[in-house]
Amino acid sequence: MSKFNTLLFDLDGTLTDSQEGIINCMRCAVEKMGYDMPEDTQKFLGPPLYQSFAEFLGMNEEQVNEAVKIFRERYSTVGLFENRVYDGISEMLQRLKNDGLRLMVATSKPRDYAVRILERFGLLPFFEVVGGAELDGTRNYKHEVIEYVLEKAGITDRSGVLMIGDRKQDVLGAHKTGLKCMGILWGYGSYEELTEAGTDLIAKTPKEAADMLSA
Repeated sequence: MSKFNTLLFDLDGTLTDSQEGIINCMRCAVEKMGYDMPEDTQKFLGPPLYQSFAEFLGMNEEQVNEAVKIFRERYSTVGLFENRVYDGISEMLQRLKNDGLRLMVATSKPRDYAVRILERFGLLPFFEVVGGAELDGTRNYKHEVIEYVLEKAGITDRSGVLMIGDRKQDVLGAHKTGLKCMGILWGYGSYEELTEAGTDLIAKTPKEAADMLSA
């Protein structure tokens, strides 16, 4: 029997495969800013936008803000729907919901975009709370989003809460807020990345995750 009663899910790389939309919008912003797109595009999948532009391209604050603006101009109309739900996700969520677990989303993506994506793909009804970043750049890091979700859900006892995600940011954000984390391997992160970050559990498929977490 699972000891967790509340599950916080990452969105990109965990519930949906959003790689196409993110990379297309990233390339648009990078090229318009006069930079060359790095060969390793996978590193853009997971970290907050502001961090990616600064860390991977060396942009200053003014450039970062402009690049984010360009990214979002395309993403808000086209990019967010260059996306698909991973096989087995709906079945996993339905099973966990039927078992009485509280399901929530904690993503570094702006909350407005997250809600639109979940609604578009029929996943929104599964979730009690959807937490994400704000478009002005506040609540940008995973630990900040997690804190927001816990507050919105009225959760004070964190012992029964589990974060579920595919990148080291999910693991580190969970641990910073006192939560355990399940790393999943159907997304963008590797087994090595997740274990090096100190993930507490590993699941290879949505079905395996449901098997491990069903009450």
